[in-house]
Amino acid sequence: MKIINWKNKEAVKVAVKVINSGGILVYPTDTIYGFGVNAKDPIAIDKLNVLKNRTGPISVIAPDRGTVSTWLNVKEEKKLQAVNHLDAQNTIIYPVKKNIVHKKIMGPNHTLGIRIPDHPFCKLIANSCTLPITTTSVNRTGEPPRNNVDEILNSFPTEVDLIIEDGDLVNSASKIYIYTMNGLKNIR
Repeated sequence: MKIINWKNKEAVKVAVKVINSGGILVYPTDTIYGFGVNAKDPIAIDKLNVLKNRTGPISVIAPDRGTVSTWLNVKEEKKLQAVNHLDAQNTIIYPVKKNIVHKKIMGPNHTLGIRIPDHPFCKLIANSCTLPITTTSVNRTGEPPRNNVDEILNSFPTEVDLIIEDGDLVNSASKIYIYTMNGLKNIR
């Protein structure tokens, strides 16, 4: 396992290589550390699900609202309104088009949780990777999120390929909303 500070000029390049090769990345967000894998790779998704001891929907990060609007399965005239509340520290579950991510991480009715984290590293990797990257808390299901590199190493000593380090991240996880035709509904 390799550990690189997010400010290292090689961090994004190395992280993209891990994602593209089916590896598991730990990276900082504006809230907590996240697990990242190629959201189109069923084998990488399976590895992540085993690691977290769960299955089910997994959110992804996006570089900007424009990209998100191309993923949405929403009427064209509703897209601007749909992405308007996609702010930092919010995850919004939207109906999305086919083949945006692998079906293993989709929610009911072909939905997907999407975030645009307000962390410079997230913006860099989301812009550098040509495919969606998962974002889910660094923990096993039922345990609290790991908020520093030592805790991550103790919990996942061999399962992670790369950690992008940014000190202690002790914020709350993102708020989660579901997009409906009547607006957003808070679910966490």
